[in-house]
This record gives sequence, C-alpha cells and structure tokens, in this order.
Amino acid sequence: MHKRVCLHQVGFLEESTKAFIAFCREIGVAHMTLANPHMLGPGVLAEASAALASGGTSATNLTQVFARYPDVERDSGEAALRLNEAIDAAAALGAPSLYIVSGGRGSLDWEPAAERLAALIAPCRTHAAAQNVMLLVETANLLNADIHFAHTLDDTIRLAEIAQIGVCIDLGACWFEGDLKAKFARAMPLTGLVQVSDYVLGDRSTPCRAVPGDGVVPLERLIGDLLETGYRGVFDLELVGPRITAEGHRNAFRRAAENLSEILLRLGA
Repeated sequence: MHKRVCLHQVGFLEESTKAFIAFCREIGVAHMTLANPHMLGPGVLAEASAALASGGTSATNLTQVFARYPDVERDSGEAALRLNEAIDAAAALGAPSLYIVSGGRGSLDWEPAAERLAALIAPCRTHAAAQNVMLLVETANLLNADIHFAHTLDDTIRLAEIAQIGVCIDLGACWFEGDLKAKFARAMPLTGLVQVSDYVLGDRSTPCRAVPGDGVVPLERLIGDLLETGYRGVFDLELVGPRITAEGHRNAFRRAAENLSEILLRLGA
C-alpha cells in the first residue's frame, strides 16, 4: 500500500473506532482521518489512543463540524468550545491537522458569514497553534448548505484566507470546476489535506461518492497536478453513500485504497 493513502472514518461509522483502526492496520494503510472522538460517545478517545498504541497506522487528521449551534450567524460560543475539545483530541492522538465544515450561515450573505466565522474561530486558532494542530476548512457540495458555505475551491480559499486557517481540497466537491490547476497552485501554500473519491454520472443522491476508478473524475490527472504544484501530504479517501453501502464499506475501502495506491505509484508520488 502506498504510504500516502489515508482512510476517512466517515464511511466506517457503523463500526467502532477501534475496528476502523484495526482495518487500516490490516490492509496496510498508514494514515487515517478520525471523527472528533468527543462526538462519538464517552470513552472513545481513550479507546482510540489504546488502539493506536501498537503502531502500524496513525491518526493524521480529525474532522469537526464547526458552527452547528445552530449556525454561524447565531452561535454564541458553543462552536469554539466544541472545536477546542476536538483540538485537544487531535493533540492527544498525535494528529497534526483538523479540518472543519463551517456550519450554516443563517441569513448572512457570504462575506459577513466569512467574517463572522473568522471571529468565532479566532480563539481556536490560538489554541490550535499552542497544540501544534493545523486548522483547515474544506470544500463541500452545495447540498450541504445547511452545514457549510464554501462550495467552490475559490470560496474555500477565500474563507481560509479570511479566517487565517488552512485548506482541505475535496476533489469530490470541485473536480468539475474550470482552471483547477491554477486554483491548486493558489491554494497550495494553505493546503494541508486532499480528499479523493469518484463520481458516476447520473447519481443524484447526496452523498453520492464512488470508489476511485468507478466513475468519471480524472483523478490521475488531478492528483498529478496537485503533486506538480507541490502537495506533499496524504490523500484521504472519503467514501460514503449508496454505492459504498451496496458494495459493503469494508470491500469498498479496500478496493479504493488499492486503486489510489496504484495511481500514486504510477505518478511516482
């Protein structure tokens, strides 16, 4: 398995964190993205720490939805408290980065919402820096507008710049945009994570992700462009949706990891 392949726990939530970690180790994946353990129930952080102790794989990223209390406009500080908990969990697990989904923007236009998020997240930036955890914000599909407001790579870069945090490039949410290579170059100084999935034409559900190689996304070209623009991090397989469920998440993740590994080997990553 290529050393830069990473698996995302979001597609494995019907099993325990301990089982997910064991699966990554079993198939030879060295990196994983974990959900914030504090969101998964009491004892999960300790369980994850114990499961990671024997080595073979590591938590490279955590993920946390930010202002869902109820949204960026009306949040009164709960988002920062929860994010600081997630930062503490990332530090405890040795994860160097944590990416957020912004939270919905309420009745705010885009620019005021971005400024509001920057104000809400400011104390978390300080806390993350003290813990050596890099904060990122991802690109997410427009159908997630209830929990996010950066739906293009351009807007994700702008939001990261305004909030003074990093970028998570989700290829599943931006592969169809124009001039992507130039956007990758602009994003690269801020980019801490790249997420990978495929899309099959005609799928209408959300999420509707597919195993790399099963759809139309030109992943080898896009990953090659990211490597050429200087990306040095892992490639995170975030797989969820009807196709993953129908195949079975364990088989889908194994096949996805093997396919992505082959792409990275061909590209000399």
